[in-house]
Amino acid sequence: MRVLVTAASRHQATAEIAEAIARGLAARGVDARARPIGTVADLGPYDAVVLGSAIYMGRWLKEARVFAAQHSTALTAMPVWLFGSGPLGPADKPLPESDAADIDAMVALTRAREHRLFAGRLDGTRLGVAERAVMKVVHAPEGDSRDWAAVDAFAADIAAALAHETPAAAPLGAAG
Repeated sequence: MRVLVTAASRHQATAEIAEAIARGLAARGVDARARPIGTVADLGPYDAVVLGSAIYMGRWLKEARVFAAQHSTALTAMPVWLFGSGPLGPADKPLPESDAADIDAMVALTRAREHRLFAGRLDGTRLGVAERAVMKVVHAPEGDSRDWAAVDAFAADIAAALAHETPAAAPLGAAG
């Protein structure tokens, strides 16, 4: 099975999570490719998708929402997993069950099997003036709160689920 792992990422932290998921899948024998969301035009070459987005102001990034809407027919016909990243704070603080208002809509749109929420990274040096102002107003803690063991566990769960899947059958008469 070929798996696409893609994510909308504003400052690369979520893209790094997508890359880690693809590496985790590959380490477990899954043919996984991490690709920037803006470079994916066709889901035809893939048997499953892991789609993620940074979460800003309680929402998935527009690029990820548009991607899901444009590819909803293909996504609903294959195994899909979703992930979001964005909550910040100490690693020992539990993440909210749903930090994005549109997770339910994204799950419904893609018929995703699961959504996982990962803590994010906030690096003030990568932010624009407006983002730094918001960071100060909401007292957002700077730093990297990503839990790489949790990301790898997600990859392991996906690999285990895919082990029980069979790719879509080839059309009759197709060479095998």
